This record gives sequence, structure tokens and C-alpha cells, in this order.
Amino acid sequence: MNDLIISHNKAEYPPMHTAEHVLNQTMHRFFACGRSFNAHIERKKSKCDYHLSTEPTPEQLEAVEAAVNAQIARNLEVRIAFVERSEIPAEVDLSKLPDYVDDRVRLVYVGDYDICACIGDHVRNTSEIGTFKIISSDYADGRLRLRFKLLE
Repeated sequence: MNDLIISHNKAEYPPMHTAEHVLNQTMHRFFACGRSFNAHIERKKSKCDYHLSTEPTPEQLEAVEAAVNAQIARNLEVRIAFVERSEIPAEVDLSKLPDYVDDRVRLVYVGDYDICACIGDHVRNTSEIGTFKIISSDYADGRLRLRFKLLE
């Protein structure tokens, strides 16, 4: 099933979308904040919003960027599996799934680092992503917005 691609209306840039998955897992591991609650993913630059009780320091954000790049550098295989809802691991958040999704759910695995229910297009290996760079951030009212891009 690795070759199966679901087509949908939203055109995505697979390297950026896969980088978002790595970023989301990294943010959750660093801050226990869960995945982004709002994201806008595009080829040139993207942004993700996270619920955080305090603003991260510049050093923490540098550590996030380094951790994302460390995972990308591991050349992780990205694979897709369709599973029954009853077989989905407990750590997979299903809250963003559209209502039309039935009992079989598409999961995207980024090596042993991340697993997420997702219909988007992805690279086959993190070696196809490039270098992840946080270009700016802002924090207000418990929301951290990260803007990022990929360097080739």
C-alpha cells in the first residue's frame, strides 16, 4: 500500500507536509502540547499553531529546529497503512478526522518517530525533505505560531 496515493482537492508539497509531521511530534515531545491545532502548509513557507501555557525561549526553539533536522537526517522511511479504527494505536489523535471517514483510517508513519491519521501527500523518505528552518515565531494568549521553510 506504500504506493497508494489518495487524491484530494488540496495540492500539497509532500516534503513540507512530511516536515510538518516531524515538527508536530517534536513539539509534542518537547512541550506535551499535542499536534498543531491550526496549520497552513505551502511550498515556500508554512505555519503551525500550538497551545502552550508559556512562551518558549529562543534556545528552546533552536532545540526544536535541531531535533526536527536530526530526525530528517535519520533518512526515515515514510509509509502508509490503512487500518480499522479498532486497531489504531492509542497515541493517534483522531479529533481532526472529517465526518465522512469510515471505519478504515489512513495512517502515515514517519519511521519510528511519528504516526498520524492523514490524507495528505508525503515523501517516501525523510531524505527528500531538505533542511527545516524556523523563520519566525510569535506567542500571544497561549498560542505559539511557528513559521518555517525548507532549505534544499
